[in-house]
Amino acid sequence: MSVVKVIEVLADSDKSWEDAAQKAVAEAGKTLHNIRSVYIQDHSATVRNNKIVNYRITAKVSFEIGLPLVKTSKK
Repeated sequence: MSVVKVIEVLADSDKSWEDAAQKAVAEAGKTLHNIRSVYIQDHSATVRNNKIVNYRITAKVSFEIGLPLVKTSKK
């Protein structure tokens, strides 16, 4: 049986929402192992002079939690 944990991650990009999602996964992957999925919960954008200049996402990143390390005593 595996245990999966979900965290919320915010990310942005000046290119696209897809790029923002990739940045969220890449940044989470620096400290998390066994990432299984990403769910984009929310999209938003910053507009200047009638143009989108920044894409933002709120993502749920799911990752599998491994078994804890068991210390063995040396005799």
